[in-house]
Amino acid sequence: MKRLLSSLVRLYQRTISARRPYRVCRFEPTCSQYMLEAIEKFGLKGVLMGIARILRCQPFARGGYDPVPDHFTLLRSQHK
Repeated sequence: MKRLLSSLVRLYQRTISARRPYRVCRFEPTCSQYMLEAIEKFGLKGVLMGIARILRCQPFARGGYDPVPDHFTLLRSQHK
């Protein structure tokens, strides 16, 4: 299941994301890379983390560095 989910995210990165003329994500790592890392670390729970991250990626968000945390959470990492 992890492999299938990761493949779908990579497909998105190679097709839709690669065709955008400018960077859209406000965070580092990008939301799709965050999703890949979260799936690798937490499996299906990582998908929930990735979705929560995508929902945070909106015009009023601070953005910045927000890595995948070492423990499962749907909140933003506390790294500065």
